[in-house]
Amino acid sequence: MRERLLEIESVTMKFGGVTAIDALSFAIARGEIYGLIGPNGAGKTTIFNIITGNYRPTSGRVLFRGEDISGIKASEAVHRGIARTFQNIRLFKSMSVLENILIGLHEQTKYSYIEAILRLPRYFSYEKMMREKAMEILEEFAIAGFAHSNASALSYGNQRKVEIARALATNPTLLMLDEPAAGMNPIETEELSRIIRKIKEDYDLTILLIEHDMKFVNAICDRVTVLDYGEKIFDGSPADAVVDEKVISAYLGEFRNA
Repeated sequence: MRERLLEIESVTMKFGGVTAIDALSFAIARGEIYGLIGPNGAGKTTIFNIITGNYRPTSGRVLFRGEDISGIKASEAVHRGIARTFQNIRLFKSMSVLENILIGLHEQTKYSYIEAILRLPRYFSYEKMMREKAMEILEEFAIAGFAHSNASALSYGNQRKVEIARALATNPTLLMLDEPAAGMNPIETEELSRIIRKIKEDYDLTILLIEHDMKFVNAICDRVTVLDYGEKIFDGSPADAVVDEKVISAYLGEFRNA
């Protein structure tokens, strides 16, 4: 394996008497697109929340770039180069698309609060640079034409793109996507898979994603971990996952209980 960027070491997460994650371990190499899959309630989003500091694991460790980040604050995760999207889109819908991306770029500003208040030259210089950078990101997602549109006016698929673009604007090393293709039609999903592969190369990203669309996962992921009731039941290639008996059984159980 190449250099490990993220390592989950025997992580357990309990909520009262309920074990949501049970001694889970896996590692993601720098530059990989890695899938975390499994039926509803398998614990996938719980792992995301542990990595990003929303939850402190009951036991075990999360290592990022070899450093233990278990239980860090969510704001610190962003500073360390970890960005995420959410299963339910969380845009500032009263703002324009461009303004949403500028929020993601805010942490990269180099001017002081006083320079902004007094409108000094460095403030205008960096504001111009950030707007140009925001437009470059929107171009990557083929939504630059919506830059000045209200975010709430966009289609569901394009709102998804805006949320991913805003996360990308924070300049992450690890980009975590929670069901990025949810609600998209097949054409939108295929386009998104191309965009994700492109931004991975253009921005030197490592990507961890949760997804139910196995066609999407097969098309984009290098490796996957499959969870069922908080336990790892498979670790390997997407092609092998879809023919694994334990994986098939877990998904069939979900469909039977639906």
